[in-house]
Amino acid sequence: MSELVPELTDFTGARVLVVGDVMLDRFVYGGVQRISPEAPIPVMQTEREIVMPGGAGNVARNLAALGAHAMLIGLVGDDAAADELNDALALDTGITARLVVDETRRTIEKTRFIGGRQQLLRVDRESRIPPSDESIEALIEAATEAMNDCAVVVLSDYAKGAISERVIIALVAAAAKAGKPVLVDPKGSDYSRYHGVHLVTPNRQEAALATKQACDTDDSVVAAGRKLLQECGIANVLITRGAAGMTLLQNGDAPLHLPAEAREVFDVSGAGDTVMATIAAALAVGRSLPQAARLANAAAGIVVGKVGTAVVHPDELRRALHMPEPHGIDAKVVSRQQAKERVDLWRSHGERIGFTNGVFDLLHSGHLALLAEARAACDRLIVAINADSSVKKLKGPTRPVQDEQHRARLLAALSMVDLVIVFTEDTPIPLLEILQPDLLIKGGDYTVDQVVGADIVRAYGGEVRVSRHVAGQSTTKTIERLRS
Repeated sequence: MSELVPELTDFTGARVLVVGDVMLDRFVYGGVQRISPEAPIPVMQTEREIVMPGGAGNVARNLAALGAHAMLIGLVGDDAAADELNDALALDTGITARLVVDETRRTIEKTRFIGGRQQLLRVDRESRIPPSDESIEALIEAATEAMNDCAVVVLSDYAKGAISERVIIALVAAAAKAGKPVLVDPKGSDYSRYHGVHLVTPNRQEAALATKQACDTDDSVVAAGRKLLQECGIANVLITRGAAGMTLLQNGDAPLHLPAEAREVFDVSGAGDTVMATIAAALAVGRSLPQAARLANAAAGIVVGKVGTAVVHPDELRRALHMPEPHGIDAKVVSRQQAKERVDLWRSHGERIGFTNGVFDLLHSGHLALLAEARAACDRLIVAINADSSVKKLKGPTRPVQDEQHRARLLAALSMVDLVIVFTEDTPIPLLEILQPDLLIKGGDYTVDQVVGADIVRAYGGEVRVSRHVAGQSTTKTIERLRS
């Protein structure tokens, strides 16, 4: 399949309608040093806070990360959380959102407090009353209109009120009339409410609840899936099984068992959204359901190795499909968004992040001394290198000697380097603002105050160092010696 991977993972033409329970996910990170004198509970000193779309919004985020375009329809309240959610969605050009305001309810908000490596507490804010008839009618109208511009419809049901039986009946009928498949991430025990949909994607526990039978072996999972097909009027069932992978059931076809692809599981939150988004994007560009399931299985294996409700990018998916071992040299060369996700994961482990930057044209002992000193002072080291265009501006038209791809791969081959990023700007300041490393270190004849970005790192409490200079070692001098 390797020769087909680029084609299989090109979702740029995919347009998917996502309708469902939209939420605001808030993550509050900090450190815990003591127990409260008021009660036997940890005291967390907050350090940073992140907000992002959750629920159906996370399905839309995953679609956008894959390169698809998501039309997101959901319900919110008339409150500050809705404003934050709309602001977060507006930052993603791959999402067009139309959130219907229901003044009788509040926006669903989930706040997770994470101290070090441990989630300490989750606080949910939501309304228990059902949405108003007017808001449901507005949601159906908006979704039916948006359906004209989309190839696939996703109903993201978190049992919070947006995906009522009335909504399901109306949208399944409209999709059938338009010839659009409907995919459902289901909730509850009565799947007959999803009659007529193309695919449901319950996890093992949800399938067991819906069928009232065990789902702990291949045979029992197949039996449960076939029961849903036969009794609920659903065309296809994909049961996600955690460490056991996935099983796809289609009427008239043999079951397709897909083994789990995760190498390291850190956080399973949001993995179901990634599965749904990948399948929807794949179907929207004409892939078969078995192909879509295989892609979703690979995507799930990637996302559970990230922290929080993360997303998967096409190049990660291509690497996972190409490479049996995802920790090789090429896996270390990442985009800035991937670096941010990796840094969040490392920080959740309590690891110290180091950062250095430069051209690194012809590696020499001065470079190695800098990298060794930097790696000794942190748990993870990120090296940012100037893109070829940036090097020409800094060094002249004859540089670099080696292009950015070769320079990045050589650095990635060093065990002391954990990530390599190529940046096109004149300085690494945008990267420092995004990644906020704990340590910024530079080599050469600098003082700390002369290091570009030192003020930024110091402002948030990071450390700035200048490494020991190795006399006589520079790429420029090496090139001069070669010419002479």
